[in-house]
Amino acid sequence: MFAYQESLERVDLAFSDRHDGESTGPWASLNLGASNGDDGETVARNLRAAVQALGGDPERAWLMRQVHGRDVHVVTGDDPARPAPEADALVTSVPGAVLVVRVADCVPVVLADDRAAVVGVVHAGRKGVVLDVATAAVEAMRALGAGEIRAWVGPRACGRCYEVPETMRDDVARQVARTWSETRWGTPALDLPAGVAGQLQAAGVEVHDLADDHAMCTIEGEKDYFSYRRQGERSGRLAGLVRVRG
Repeated sequence: MFAYQESLERVDLAFSDRHDGESTGPWASLNLGASNGDDGETVARNLRAAVQALGGDPERAWLMRQVHGRDVHVVTGDDPARPAPEADALVTSVPGAVLVVRVADCVPVVLADDRAAVVGVVHAGRKGVVLDVATAAVEAMRALGAGEIRAWVGPRACGRCYEVPETMRDDVARQVARTWSETRWGTPALDLPAGVAGQLQAAGVEVHDLADDHAMCTIEGEKDYFSYRRQGERSGRLAGLVRVRG
């Protein structure tokens, strides 16, 4: 169920893989997104199972309508918004609230200041990296009292697989230099995780790229991960989850 899981003194966090869920077909089995044709009730059960595996209450899980922007939603109450807020980052200091970011090649980031008990999640695709949504989330966390923030960067398309047109690569790299890359076969590519890591480091955040120790390219990892690039519109969704223990 989890490709990575960690518990700090006050914070629990995890990144899901595609195992141990109820979905079938192209969404098998732990699909956490319902915008791709999968059965909504099945996805809801998958989400409940993932939140419970983290130790959280599914009734206190916060989702986003992710739109590849820079908006950050600050969670201040116990009851998740219905419908989910339109944003690409969530932050909170509310104990027990479970923040969820969903991806299928974009970069998922979990943020935490364990001492201050402030956490966040970020969805950073190509547009989000250019807009620097990660730094916006860091700033929102600091407004809640966070100081020493750590970041975990989870499963995503790697910079050696995420092929793009040369003009797109050059345009993005002019704005975020660390994104410039080439595929393993020598064509233009974008390294979005490197771009996000650079932005977080510039904001004074300690970055743990989980791909340094684990194989976490969604495009390459068909057995363990969903990938929009590989599967198309019927791709499932992975998630990053975090909570301050209640």
